[in-house]
Amino acid sequence: MSSVVLSGDSSGTVTLTVPSAAGTNTATLPAATGTVMVSGNQPAFSAYVNSAQTISNSVYTKIQLNAETFDTASCFDSTTNYRFTPTVAGYYQINANIYIADASVTGYIISSLYKNGSPYKYSVGYYNSTYGNGGAPISDVVYMNGSTDYIEYYVRQTNNGSSSLAISATSQGTYMSGSMVRAA
Repeated sequence: MSSVVLSGDSSGTVTLTVPSAAGTNTATLPAATGTVMVSGNQPAFSAYVNSAQTISNSVYTKIQLNAETFDTASCFDSTTNYRFTPTVAGYYQINANIYIADASVTGYIISSLYKNGSPYKYSVGYYNSTYGNGGAPISDVVYMNGSTDYIEYYVRQTNNGSSSLAISATSQGTYMSGSMVRAA
């Protein structure tokens, strides 16, 4: 594969014109060495639970994010492993939330992002029967190597005395989303 080397003048502006293309296209490049990312190769996704799932008391349960709002690079598995495995190395903003649909009990909920099968980050929320449902959002920027690294969403509920707890099966309540914020 060939490389294109651009040398700027004292103004810092370089225009690259591609022959045989309709219209005018301008790309602004940073004054730095490295990979230039364009929107077409920056993976992003939004997935949610669209069918009933319950989580057991005092056990981490993987959330079965079985529906997608979007998945720009087909990096989210919504049928088998319910995980995000980006194909471009870089830093990813990951967001997730659990929403408890069972307002008849009281307790704590722990949201956890798992990276490569191990706990990575935690967040704790509270739900109770007095104020209705509750949630536990979590968010972090995570480095992913673009080949084998993956992120999953696990939840643990505790202190409610119940063996299982229903979660919200909607795109607004229980979800995980992510997008690349910077190349490696």
